[in-house]
Amino acid sequence: MNPDVPLRVPASASPDAAPASPVKRDRRSASHKLSRYLRPRASLSPREGWIISAVGVALFFALWIAVTSGGFIQPFFLPSPAAVATRLVSMLYTDGFLIDIWASAYRILGGFLIAAALAVPIGVLMGNFRFFQALFEPLFGAARYMPASAFIPLLIIWLGIDEGQKISVVFLGVFFPLTLMIADASSTVSKDIVNSAYTLGASSMQVFFRVLIPASTPAIVDALRITVGLAWTYVIVAELVGAQRGMGIAILQAQRFLLTDQVIAGIISVGVLGVITDVGFRIAHRRLFPYMY
Repeated sequence: MNPDVPLRVPASASPDAAPASPVKRDRRSASHKLSRYLRPRASLSPREGWIISAVGVALFFALWIAVTSGGFIQPFFLPSPAAVATRLVSMLYTDGFLIDIWASAYRILGGFLIAAALAVPIGVLMGNFRFFQALFEPLFGAARYMPASAFIPLLIIWLGIDEGQKISVVFLGVFFPLTLMIADASSTVSKDIVNSAYTLGASSMQVFFRVLIPASTPAIVDALRITVGLAWTYVIVAELVGAQRGMGIAILQAQRFLLTDQVIAGIISVGVLGVITDVGFRIAHRRLFPYMY
């Protein structure tokens, strides 16, 4: 080492260098988190996911409260969240809304189960056999663009206005899109897995039942989760005609008497029940297929 050359000490190693202030550290941490959140397909911890979801819901209700309490919209058109919550409690405890919820849930359960019982095997056959794909896809592809509500007059002629008609509307609204989604999910199983099974000496039936069906089952359950939301939509439509009980008729009767708070309470109830159904499917998916998480 040359004694004539002065030793340079890095600023970070200098005893006189001041450490970063807490404010700067917080800014760097917040900037790092924001950049990570905006990174495509970046993972979030369960805690972060819950916090962000809670913030989104809180912002929605804060905006709703600000708009109603500030007088920007008349209560007749948009009641406050407190008024809607009060009306919902009254509906549940004094107006028999629980009976309406059960009536709608019964129709959803009936229509959805029948649709799933038929859509799963047909969709699996369409996704794995070109013969069945050519046989069913043109018909199902056209039928999915026909709204189930358009069949209501015909279903009334065929089945009357009893439960069969309402369950049939739910069935028609779910069956065709669910079948096509299952067919698509079944067709995306990797060909490498299939070829490996054939290489190991598996027969065609063994490949179908022991490779293709197990490999596509997680996606099939996910398709069921998505399409059950359609069932909640179509049951409301079905109950607008000739229903004595149900969430749809409760909303329609509230509209006739200009009870805006009851209409919004009914709509929110449908959304909450739909979210509960979705969460149930997600929990079941995690329990049945933990290797995917």
